[in-house]
Amino acid sequence: MATKSPMHDPKLDPMIDPRTGEYAVIAPGHNFKSVTQKIAGIVLTSNTPLGWFGGLMVAGGIATLLVVALTWLFLKGVGIWGVTIPGAWGFAIINFVWWIGIGHAGTLISAILLLFKQSWRNSINRFAEAMTIFAVVCAGIFPLIHVGRPWVSYWLFPYPNTMNLWPQFRSPLAWDVFAVSTYATISIVFWYLGMVPDFGTMRDRAVMPVAKYVYGILSLGWRGSTRHWIRYETASLLLAGLSTPLVLSVHTVISFDFAVAAMAGWHTTIFPPYFVAGAIYSGFAMVITLAVPIRKFYHLEDLVTLRHLDNMAKVMLGTGCIVGYGYAMEVFMSWYAASHWEFFMMWNRMFGPMGWAYWMLILTNLAIPLTTLWSRKLRVNALFLFMLSFVINIGMWFERFVIVVTSLYRDYLPGSWGTYRATKWDYMTFIGTWGLFTFLFLLFVRFLPMIPMSEIRMMLPQTKIRRGGEDAEKVIQETV
Repeated sequence: MATKSPMHDPKLDPMIDPRTGEYAVIAPGHNFKSVTQKIAGIVLTSNTPLGWFGGLMVAGGIATLLVVALTWLFLKGVGIWGVTIPGAWGFAIINFVWWIGIGHAGTLISAILLLFKQSWRNSINRFAEAMTIFAVVCAGIFPLIHVGRPWVSYWLFPYPNTMNLWPQFRSPLAWDVFAVSTYATISIVFWYLGMVPDFGTMRDRAVMPVAKYVYGILSLGWRGSTRHWIRYETASLLLAGLSTPLVLSVHTVISFDFAVAAMAGWHTTIFPPYFVAGAIYSGFAMVITLAVPIRKFYHLEDLVTLRHLDNMAKVMLGTGCIVGYGYAMEVFMSWYAASHWEFFMMWNRMFGPMGWAYWMLILTNLAIPLTTLWSRKLRVNALFLFMLSFVINIGMWFERFVIVVTSLYRDYLPGSWGTYRATKWDYMTFIGTWGLFTFLFLLFVRFLPMIPMSEIRMMLPQTKIRRGGEDAEKVIQETV
């Protein structure tokens, strides 16, 4: 993924490799000590930025909406939501699929790019993995509260009991339980394993006894020996191999929630790849949403460079094209199937009472991104990508809204047609999960290393050799 500057002379811009004209993955001038000091200093500092406290307070206040909404929901029941018949799936399932989709970029960056030995992943994989875990936490809330009796949600798991009660394994909703729980487990283990070497560094650099004790426990006795590194790298590759099929399987299983139903607008074989591409599309948009303010606030432009932003924009461009192909196939198959129901469903989606939502998703998912991301100048413009990432995630939410609501509210019998209007409790629950996600992410940024120091340090000698062509042994000695 070469990224050549359209605006700068490679001889004058230190962020551009003078030999290849590509943006650097790491800014020149770093050595082992400077990388460690910069990343560990964010966590081990005693002077926490006031902006962090302000963000935490705002996020906590928004998360309070979730607590209030869930408390009232448990007291009154799901009748406080806007779900009706035939529109029995509303915000809960829309938001569930949307949050799970956001969590896909972290696993793709961590696992698939690791297996393909893409070095540009190293500066962004840690907070992308954290984003995955927090997004799955937010997503898991919605199916539990949607069942109406969250206190018996453990019935979804197979376990021996005197009632001989077992899950309905033919239901895709039961498949979701196993897919999402497996995905969350592997993601947490992969995330934690990657931090073990950095925990060892934090333990050795910490001054406060409590920090030394906590990071010492989390480091699992890491000494940085050859045996430890061999086991660490072997475990990382094994977990990457396990995580890679999960990127494809989790959202495929979630697409089966719709695709196995005999419902016009849902019963289609294109849903699995279409959902996976859409998940990666929205997931990378969320990574950019987080990366741009983080690199600005903590002055990490030399570690999270324009090379990373450009490569992520290219991934969004590719997956956006796949999503656009999925939209086109939906329209084509509604005509080619020669089914009155399918044709009416698509016509109603476009021109019915909720047609505005369909054209909003076309505008935000296709028209704006796919006409701008072809420009290299815009792909390396941090402010533009930040705004575009918001546009894409709004569009991906509308995509789920269109799939769920406009396929249900006008079904086969005109006598049962209805409409869907979300209530304030729907909005409070959704907005509250945004607060929860941001609150957890801010805690992660403050107390854990958000960029993997060990992986960045391993890249430094190779980066210097590629940029200057010096002797490898000399470069390594100078770097140390």
